[in-house]
Amino acid sequence: MEQNTNGKSSVAEIRQRFDQDVDRFSNLDTGQQSTVDAPISLELITDAVKYATPKASRLLDIGCGAGNYTLKLLTKIPDMHCTLVDLSQPMLQKARERVTDATTGTVEIKQADVRELDLPENYYCTILAGAVLHHLRTDEEWEAVFTKLYRTLKPGGTFWISDLITHDATPINKLMWDKYADYLEQLGGAAYKEKVLAYIEKEDSPRSLTYQLELLKKVGFRHTEVLHKNNCFAAFGGIK
Repeated sequence: MEQNTNGKSSVAEIRQRFDQDVDRFSNLDTGQQSTVDAPISLELITDAVKYATPKASRLLDIGCGAGNYTLKLLTKIPDMHCTLVDLSQPMLQKARERVTDATTGTVEIKQADVRELDLPENYYCTILAGAVLHHLRTDEEWEAVFTKLYRTLKPGGTFWISDLITHDATPINKLMWDKYADYLEQLGGAAYKEKVLAYIEKEDSPRSLTYQLELLKKVGFRHTEVLHKNNCFAAFGGIK
């Protein structure tokens, strides 16, 4: 699916960028440096899986990158069967290598766009989506993907998201993005700030936390929960 909506990056362009960034995303610190409170969200989401689905045995990690979320979860629920999905084959190879060393369960990799991914119904115990859904473009794509992920979960299963978000009220959206720009400048200087904001503008199309929570309810999730929010980032999810 070679999307290029409103001048945004195509799937091929996104894949190429991540193909070249494997080493950075294999490090829990540098891979998430531009994400506000990334370590907190990682901890909370994997704790939420442990508490909400303590007997989880099958994990689906979409946009898995080099496998950081799966690796963290395996320290809390060991030896799960893991299905890792990403656009980038080099990322998947690195993720499989790292995850295979961390579990006695099966490790399956799928190089695919989640919009086109075929998934079995009522199969997975939990789904992780770390910094991936902001690549969805239209309302139809958002609803189709959320519906697909809901259907592939077992009853009682959970879907957890950590991602970039917008805000529905224009002045609050500006406030939060101005604060994020300040954060980036403090982190790496003016040039770094401009670089990150430019690729977000080119590559990403995030939706608000409210939009996604309402969509989780619309497609059928019984409960929605916000684990953490700071600035333009949130960790949240739903229970089927």
